[in-house]
Amino acid sequence: MNIRNVAIIAHVDHGKTTLVDGLLKQSHTFRDNEAAMSQVLIMDSNDQERERGITILAKNTAVTYLDTKINIIDTPGHADFGGEVERTLNMADGAILVVDAQEGPMPQTKFVLKKALQLGLKPIVVINKIDKRDARVEYVINKTYDLFLDLAISDDQLEFPIYYAVGRDGKSWKHMPDNFEEEADLTPIFEAILEHVPAPACDTTKPFQMLVSALDRDNFLGKYSIGRIHQGIAKPGLSVALMKNGELSEKVRIDKIFVCQGLKKFEVQEAEAGDIVSLIGIKNAGIGDTISDATLAEALPTIEIEEPTLKMSVGANTSPFAGREGQFVTSRQILERIQKELQTNVSLKLEIGPGSEFVLSGRGELHLSVFIETLRREGFELEVGKPHVITKEIEGIKMEPVEELTIDVATENVSSVASEVGRRRGVLMAQEENADGSTRLMYEIATRGLLGLRNQLLTLSKGTAVMNSMFLHFQPIGETVPSLRNGALIASESGKAVINGLNNAQSRGTTFIPPQTEVYEGMIVGLNSRNDDLEINVTKEKKLTNVRASSTDMATVLTPFTNFSLEQCLDFIEDDELLEATPKALRLRKKNLSALTRKRARV
Repeated sequence: MNIRNVAIIAHVDHGKTTLVDGLLKQSHTFRDNEAAMSQVLIMDSNDQERERGITILAKNTAVTYLDTKINIIDTPGHADFGGEVERTLNMADGAILVVDAQEGPMPQTKFVLKKALQLGLKPIVVINKIDKRDARVEYVINKTYDLFLDLAISDDQLEFPIYYAVGRDGKSWKHMPDNFEEEADLTPIFEAILEHVPAPACDTTKPFQMLVSALDRDNFLGKYSIGRIHQGIAKPGLSVALMKNGELSEKVRIDKIFVCQGLKKFEVQEAEAGDIVSLIGIKNAGIGDTISDATLAEALPTIEIEEPTLKMSVGANTSPFAGREGQFVTSRQILERIQKELQTNVSLKLEIGPGSEFVLSGRGELHLSVFIETLRREGFELEVGKPHVITKEIEGIKMEPVEELTIDVATENVSSVASEVGRRRGVLMAQEENADGSTRLMYEIATRGLLGLRNQLLTLSKGTAVMNSMFLHFQPIGETVPSLRNGALIASESGKAVINGLNNAQSRGTTFIPPQTEVYEGMIVGLNSRNDDLEINVTKEKKLTNVRASSTDMATVLTPFTNFSLEQCLDFIEDDELLEATPKALRLRKKNLSALTRKRARV
């Protein structure tokens, strides 16, 4: 059977997952009465993916077009999930680059495309959302050519076909259409895959060999080892060698072989070189390991994963409310869950710190926060420390990571945004006007300057700024970034927050909790309007006299409280603070809950 293996690449929200949905539906992968035919974002199966509108986990699916099986690999569009990208692009021979017809190539497009071109994948460009009111197709095509000029490894990568699409409607064209309403479908993209993506160059006569690129698991069959067969033929019962770090680890047998068709796995009795398969029976396989015929026992080159740039401590919850809201609350349970995650999340690293502290290292705040949110949803209670940038020593010089930062912001807010990034030692590299009247600013900035920046930009731009970043390189550590946050309002007493107490707090700053919230001593309940921390009693009731009645409290109107997301909480906390994350709540607190202990620690 003819096979094509193609990866889909795009920046967040450029329509990549929607386009894959259209390919699945048009190829009649589902029956007309199946639920998936009326579903959107079919490939984003994870709850967080649907809520955030991003792809977090790389997934592969398969469709059949004109007797050719097309394996489609849906890659994350965010640089924080680069580990997912790096390990799955190894399975592809071509890449479809989806670019928004208004925004053009964005930082995450650049990151994934760079990886694809380094691997020699054949690119196909799809200009999507050409029906947008502010679409500027010619400009976007020119910007795409510029991007390829920057990233191409060889001259032949500068020649690529361009197609046009309205992915939401399942329409595509080989040439720019005059009328978007005309009858069309995704046939041009199917034809482009067959014409421009080469069939895998594999030899079925050689002994079986496969690099494990992904892992999956279910409760019935156990672990799936997923990868593209490098050479040979896989069959159930075949005796294979598991190679770890280039050396023989053990000899086992393949129990079952599954291939994808649509979103489902189907068991087969044979799979040939070039196809993407899931093998059952290799219990100890890890990502980057080689599974080969027992008579061959040779390892393939392992997948190179870029190093983490950010780390933070995680541990069991130690607040006065510990154990109230979670199902899994001990350090042992948290460690077991982290170790399970390490098997599949190849960009995540773990160090055991002092006591029961675990130090997690990842590719960025989003990468780490997605894992913390996953733990919360699974019933874990934990406390999280402030994220810190990972430095390393190169030739005796201490180096820090530097990133390319792109900010899209309304033109009237440019000066305040530029001032904030300037305070963080960001260097402006380019500035240009967008088609919608906003301005795009491009900076080079140390990763530590990005910590807490997203919150500040949203405040300065009234929630409209869009920020993206991509790791560039390491450089010698520069100037210290000054403290950029005011002090915290800290609960001085335990109990329930009341209107009078919160009203007093709001006269001193911004509050983070509504009335009737349970608080404990040392819990952060707001942001002070000054630089220093301030203890305040938010549980203090108004004294009653024979003149006043308790109903006069009803006349007090509070300013709406600020409700932080998980990422905003991580941005907010300082070195002496923690985030208490449980299935029901996110609470900010001081490491030392007692005011006396904090005072002694400062001395």
